[in-house]
Amino acid sequence: QVQLVESGGGLVQAGGSLRLSCAASGRTFSSYTMGWFRQAPGKEREFVAAIERSGGSTFYADSVKGRFTMSRDNGKKTVYLQMNSLKPDDPAVYYCARASGGWGVSGMGYDYWGQGTQVTVSS
Repeated sequence: QVQLVESGGGLVQAGGSLRLSCAASGRTFSSYTMGWFRQAPGKEREFVAAIERSGGSTFYADSVKGRFTMSRDNGKKTVYLQMNSLKPDDPAVYYCARASGGWGVSGMGYDYWGQGTQVTVSS
């Protein structure tokens, strides 16, 4: 059984930064592409970023490109999302997820999810 546990959310001022972490259990972490998604109240869940198995390739939603950076440490079985220049549009519950295949923007392509961590941005 795979468990994903996010941490690092909180309240930050607009323009500030946060780093989210997602720690995974299981022995095959390095074999999977990982992703971050977010869901704001009243909105659909949306793709944020993904990173392939070795960490050599990353993919971002246009809305966060240039501001967010996803990385991973396979030795620690952890992925990170460094969020800079946070905007009023960024508040949401952020979820990490394990891709069942290659990376994709649809949540249907991810088979394990964390419980989420709340990010709040004050103006």
